[in-house]
Amino acid sequence: MTTTSPPTTPQTPLSPDTRGVPVWVGAVDGLVAGLLTVGLGTLLAALLTAVGAAGGQPAPVAAVSGAFIDRTPAWLKDFAIGTFGTNDKRALLVGTVVVLALVCAAIGVIARHRLTLALVLFALVGAVGAAAVLSRPGAAPADIVPTLLGVAAGLWFLSHAHTANSVGTPSNPTRRWVLGGIVGGAAAYLGTVLGGGSSAATVSREALKAQTLKGTKLTIPAGADLGIEGLTPYVVPNGDFYRIDTAIVVPRLDAAEWKLKVTGMVDREVEIDWKTLESKQLTEALVTLMCVSNEVGGDLTGNAVWTGWPVRELLAMAGPKAGADMVLQTSVDGWTCGTPLAALTDDRNALLAIRMNGEPLPFEHGFPVRLVVPGLYGYVSATKWVTELKVTTFEQDQGYWTPRGWSALGPVKTESRIDVPRAGATVKAGKVAVAGVAWAQHRGISKVEVQVDQGPWTAARLAVDASIDTWRQWVLEWDATPGSHDIRVRAYDATGEVQSPYEAPPAPDGATGIHVVNVRVE
Repeated sequence: MTTTSPPTTPQTPLSPDTRGVPVWVGAVDGLVAGLLTVGLGTLLAALLTAVGAAGGQPAPVAAVSGAFIDRTPAWLKDFAIGTFGTNDKRALLVGTVVVLALVCAAIGVIARHRLTLALVLFALVGAVGAAAVLSRPGAAPADIVPTLLGVAAGLWFLSHAHTANSVGTPSNPTRRWVLGGIVGGAAAYLGTVLGGGSSAATVSREALKAQTLKGTKLTIPAGADLGIEGLTPYVVPNGDFYRIDTAIVVPRLDAAEWKLKVTGMVDREVEIDWKTLESKQLTEALVTLMCVSNEVGGDLTGNAVWTGWPVRELLAMAGPKAGADMVLQTSVDGWTCGTPLAALTDDRNALLAIRMNGEPLPFEHGFPVRLVVPGLYGYVSATKWVTELKVTTFEQDQGYWTPRGWSALGPVKTESRIDVPRAGATVKAGKVAVAGVAWAQHRGISKVEVQVDQGPWTAARLAVDASIDTWRQWVLEWDATPGSHDIRVRAYDATGEVQSPYEAPPAPDGATGIHVVNVRVE
């Protein structure tokens, strides 16, 4: 007896069969999907901002980088600045792109066999970007639309690639990669160019270059700059001035649209605009600024001529109430810092600065208006793109860096630096100029001493003292003898107090220690 088995019905796969597709093909598909997402998201964010249909938030990659900075602990901030210097934000953006590329490539590999899982993972990555956009100060719901549309394009590309890779389906991955890459790359480029800044802001700044302002002019005394080769100039050109802030995308504001309000514990709230500010009797002041992250011997400091209106006059219009001891400064991008009220109301040259070395502030340094406060580290005083001053108390409010492990108060410490000869340099025996700068902002420098190896401390010659609010150049003529030598420097403030010899890191309130360079004499 013969038994006949019922015919079997072939099972239809739930998704196209992509067995045999190389791993690298899936990885490239994921990369192109990511490029489409980022490119279209960047372009759409720029377009919506340009037409005023969104809150002006950055594109997804920049938003993620900004959110990362907001959650950066003090030690990691120091590491980033110490490693990358003023390129820290560029390094963060590159790092964000690299991580995103690796994630997208991995998702593309997964999509070869498990498309649904890959699409879910890709959507989750997009959700992280959308959440980062919404976390930025002043974000509106419409700001996540570019991210969502970009993610939709990426999801479509992954699905299309999966179908094209299926068994029996004619596939030309190179063609879709080229098309997807061109679209994504072009969108990213156009979005970056369009989002690079307001044309109105650029026109506004250019128009102000030729403007004559009312107020006192400053004359830098002869002898303030020693003119020694290799020594940092007394006044640092704008293009060489250090830049440390949290802005991944530099705000570009039209001066005509700028406003500043004084709120909080005041008798009356005050608001001024650009026309009001530029009509005031302005003053020029030499002020050396410094980042609290500056290591001993570091270059995160610079001196400039600042033009602006004394902050104390603006605060006097508002009338701070009894009990107030702090002013919470706020930038257009939401960054804040807490400044002692006394430092903004005493006789120091705390300014609402609108010019730097005779020119309108560069965008990177706060155009149209920033705060400059002598004697305090920038993290508690130097708000760029300032839009609000809230009179309050240290008990009630905190600036951006305080809850992240930095001191609420940040007076600049007395420090000194050797600029020439550089560490590791080789010089000829004989007379060698050892020179550098020393600072104790709002106290002034009275003496600088240099020590070679374990020899005596010898007084250096000081440049003319132009202001207690700036650094002071110094030089010592050294009779160099052949061999390897360690050169040290220390400074005294105007009260006669010598800088601390004890080594301390920048966190929580500024580095201390003696700068030492080793040189070889032949």
